[in-house]
Amino acid sequence: MSIKQNKELIEKWYHALADGDFETIFDMHHEDVVYNMLGNTPVSGRIYGKDSCCNGMIGQKLLEKLIPEEIKFSKEWKIIAAEGDRVVGVMKGGGPCKNGENYEQTYCEIFTISDGKIIELHAFFDTVLIEQCLFDNSLKRKSSAVKDPFQIS
Repeated sequence: MSIKQNKELIEKWYHALADGDFETIFDMHHEDVVYNMLGNTPVSGRIYGKDSCCNGMIGQKLLEKLIPEEIKFSKEWKIIAAEGDRVVGVMKGGGPCKNGENYEQTYCEIFTISDGKIIELHAFFDTVLIEQCLFDNSLKRKSSAVKDPFQIS
């Protein structure tokens, strides 16, 4: 695929996340996809295969902790680089968790595309937020927002 087509595929990914269209997201993955998730959280590490990545990690480990009708994983995003078979994007999204926490996350994602499908994803995110909001592990974090937060636009 061309760089333009790869960027369009990842734009489609972000739109599908914004719409909660997990069927489209599932279809966008290669059968042999690998997720590389930052840190040492319960969702961190390398995850292999379409079912484990989409249904296991996204479906069971994330969605079960959130309020599905209120979560919007992708509220704003920007593709910041694309070259060859790789596309890099930054995304903000989130919403309320079943435990009362507010999961508002910023992700940096590196996608590798093969045969028009996502074959690898490297995801970088706030691991303290993951622990606190999704796994009730009250690690210490700043009590107020950062004065000059990262802006996507």
